[in-house]
Amino acid sequence: MTQMFWHVRNCSLFQRLTEPQWNRLERCARVRKFPKRTSVYLPDDRADAAYLLAEGRVQICATTNEGKQCILALIEPGELFGELAIVDSSAREERAEAVQNSTVILLPGDHLRQLMEESPGMALGVTKLIGLRRKRVERRLRSLLFRSNRERLTQLLLDLTDQYGNATTEGVEMGIKLSHQDLASIIGATRETVTTVLGEMQSEGLLRIQRQKLILLDLPRLAATFTQPHPIDKHSSAESAAESNVPSRSTIARHVNAAPP
Repeated sequence: MTQMFWHVRNCSLFQRLTEPQWNRLERCARVRKFPKRTSVYLPDDRADAAYLLAEGRVQICATTNEGKQCILALIEPGELFGELAIVDSSAREERAEAVQNSTVILLPGDHLRQLMEESPGMALGVTKLIGLRRKRVERRLRSLLFRSNRERLTQLLLDLTDQYGNATTEGVEMGIKLSHQDLASIIGATRETVTTVLGEMQSEGLLRIQRQKLILLDLPRLAATFTQPHPIDKHSSAESAAESNVPSRSTIARHVNAAPP
């Protein structure tokens, strides 16, 4: 467990714990392995533990009444998920599924709540985490209501670039592999629509798709198309550019300038 527990020690949420608190948390933590396409937890399961992903990838999903799946979040190694258990042990509303063979560290909710009462720093971290997740959900809802398919896909590509982008001589390569269906499930569109929009972006020189790799060739221009809806879009955005998720100039410059000469 000690080697696996390294992932917990490196999670910013727990950085301010004392050594005795660390030892208590390690004693109650459990390692679980989940094969690809198996569920870590299901809707209506009791939220009795939070999870930290050590290896693999997990996606958080919800299913509509019509049976359509929507991907709410992608979890990468080192990230915490199922955090509802820290503040509430009621039934879960979403499903967590292993996208790859995955190893997670299970952290019992009652122990985490006790630590939160003892550590003001951890309590503040939990508050910030839940607030951030809530903000993301609200932004997703606004996007689904007011933005076109192309705008939603552009926003997603910019978000993924900010999280997983790797600068190259050509542009910024997406460091995470997602199928067209995955992208569609995240933005609330069909796979065919995503394929069409990506094809348009490629023909415009905004990105290139090669061997299942997605390379963004012109981040500033892609960001500009987000603030100025594409002419072929049937519905324009109802939100102002100030509320959009376009990366700041410094963020774009960081990715572009980081490319090797």
